[in-house]
Parts: sequence; C-alpha cells; structure tokens
Amino acid sequence: MNRLAKLQPAALLLMRFSLGVTFLYHGWPKLFGKTQVWVDSFARMGLPEWTVYLAGVIELFCGGLLVLGLFTRIAGLVLMLHMCVALWKFNFVEGLLAVREYEFPLALAAAAFVLATTGAGIISLDRAIFREKA
Repeated sequence: MNRLAKLQPAALLLMRFSLGVTFLYHGWPKLFGKTQVWVDSFARMGLPEWTVYLAGVIELFCGGLLVLGLFTRIAGLVLMLHMCVALWKFNFVEGLLAVREYEFPLALAAAAFVLATTGAGIISLDRAIFREKA
C-alpha cells in the first residue's frame, strides 16, 4: 500500500484534470453551443433563463480552474454545491431508489468535495504560486 501512496500526486492530477474537463465539456454548450436548447430545458423545469448562464459560467470557469490546479479548494467547493443543487432540483424527482437518475452528478459532487478538502496536490498552480501543501 505504501507504493500506492507515492502515486497520490499523480492521482490528484488525474482527478483534477478529468473532473475539470468534464465540467468544461458540460459548461461550454450552455454558453456557446446550443444555449436555447438548455434555456428551453431549464424553463420546462420552472427555472428562469439566467440560471442556464449561471450554470454555464460555474461549470466553465471552475472546470478551467481545476484543470490548471488554481484555487482548487474554492472551485471544488463551488462545483460540489452546484452539483448538490442539480441533484436536488433535477435528479431526485423519481426518488432515492432511482440511482440511475442521479449517479453521475453524485459522483461529480463527491469528486469535487474530495478536491475541496484535499487541495490540488503538488502538481498544480496552487502549489507553485501559493506554496499550498497537499
């Protein structure tokens, strides 16, 4: 197990990068892709148009910060809260037993929470700029 512990910097980099790219991928179309499709989808759920843009900005901006490893704890916390709102507003409509409806945002929220609590790791701009310890 001690050998696996040595891989922690690479593991944090992989988690940060994959989570960041996932959020970038989901935030981009809300702002620059098929925005109207998202506006219509959110409207069917009773949400105002501005929430699409808010979700897109959060996902795009915080996803980019995760990729860079910059302000990782804050970005992770914001994204975790964002996913908790998504779970509450969209994914729990069929109840807790319908895991297929909320497994993806739940995993994203958990991964974001891990980064919020552990930080970016040594391979990050947080470490290079702020000398933050992992």
